[in-house]
Amino acid sequence: MGLSPSNAEARASKCVDDLSRHYAASVEHLRAALKDYLRHGKAPDTAARAKGVFSYPELKVIYNPDGPPPQVSRSYGKLTEAGIYATTITNPELFRDYLVEQLELLFTDYDIEARVGPSENDIPYSYVLDGADDLDMNKASPSELAGVFPYADLVSVGDEIADGVMEPDGLTMPLALFDAPRTDYSLFRLRHYTGTPFEDFQQFILFTNYHRYVDEFVKWAVGEVQKDDSPYSTFSAAGFVTIDRDTPDAVQAINEAPWRKYQMPSYHLKAPGRRGVTLVNIGVGPSNAKTATDHLAVLRPQCWLMIGHCGGLRQSQKLGDYVLAHGYLRDDHVLDDSLPLNIPIPPLAEIQTALQVATSRISGEDPEKIKSRLRTGTVVTKDDRNWELRYSSEARRFNKSRAIAVDMESATIAANGFRLRVPYGTLLCVSDKPLHGEIKLPGAANVFYERSIAEHLRIGLKTIDILKTDVAGALHSRKLRAFNEPPFR
Repeated sequence: MGLSPSNAEARASKCVDDLSRHYAASVEHLRAALKDYLRHGKAPDTAARAKGVFSYPELKVIYNPDGPPPQVSRSYGKLTEAGIYATTITNPELFRDYLVEQLELLFTDYDIEARVGPSENDIPYSYVLDGADDLDMNKASPSELAGVFPYADLVSVGDEIADGVMEPDGLTMPLALFDAPRTDYSLFRLRHYTGTPFEDFQQFILFTNYHRYVDEFVKWAVGEVQKDDSPYSTFSAAGFVTIDRDTPDAVQAINEAPWRKYQMPSYHLKAPGRRGVTLVNIGVGPSNAKTATDHLAVLRPQCWLMIGHCGGLRQSQKLGDYVLAHGYLRDDHVLDDSLPLNIPIPPLAEIQTALQVATSRISGEDPEKIKSRLRTGTVVTKDDRNWELRYSSEARRFNKSRAIAVDMESATIAANGFRLRVPYGTLLCVSDKPLHGEIKLPGAANVFYERSIAEHLRIGLKTIDILKTDVAGALHSRKLRAFNEPPFR
């Protein structure tokens, strides 16, 4: 048997402290070596590098029980066999709460030993340049630096663990889905694509495919931050803008920021413990949806939800009705190699229920009225916006699938959530009916948007409130876990 809860938490916190010390020392050594090289042409000492002075820290969990492992019912934080589990860790302070939670579970339920030490993976020099304003990077080309310092070698970055194709080395088993090189790669991609610090992303994520949702979210979030009793601390907006309760003309400052420079502008209403809300405008198309979710998954969010527009496929639907996806017809073609089409993407009960309850509460309509506006069914996700040009063949296929809506992102977000073990859900708003000749004309479109977007966004935010309070730790279903999962969520 493991430790008492208080001792388990203390041991877990000490492990993260050790990880942080090692990581900070490696970053400091790497920056100092870069400075010496750029100023004096002095290359780093080979013997020192061999001792791991630039390395990511490695966390090992050693489990050698006298008998079989105990039966643990939760979907993560469990060990299914004896052995050594290991992973490399980057930026431990960013992941402190997550790491402490995962280790505390293991210390409580198992008699384990945890060790922290240098790994065989060095930190790429390009990942330590932030905050190093005394480095004159014009003194050497990237190719020259890559010949002297560790660099971001894509050979070491991949999703073999998450995809279940990693060949075991016979000595250690993976402790987590993502190691340090894969995590750092995504963290710096997030900053590049979203125009915000990766540290600002929150645990609850909304995706949208239309900027008008951003406008509504900005107005709401600024109002939340500026309340006297707000649970939120600050608001971080694309273009590296931070708003607090004392910021004058906050909405104007956000709108005037250079958010258009970024492919997927993001907005973060921040709360302690990263328990706030992030909105990501992924734009149109499955490629962006995959890119965003590939990178966000390393942050191990509690969930992500798609709220955006779709085409209604049923005659009985009206513009402004909602579609709650409980299945997906995947015609996006961006995940077929990683997650074959014959693998089902199941709905997650806790999220489905929260979305439905939130719709009822925000609309204020009685259950019978809600049934006429909220349809549950299959959503088709296409990678071709002009699928209507093949109307006959596509309509026939949609009919066979019993689909009720079509878009270009939802199945990708759900499938990558399933693949990367992040709880997912989809609530779409019908903005046109392409099979029935109902399209948005310019004047009618503006009326539709003004009426529907505010309500739709509030439903997404209410869903997150429900998941935070009513559902709590039940989000991470065993539906998302394979039979030979790494211990960490």
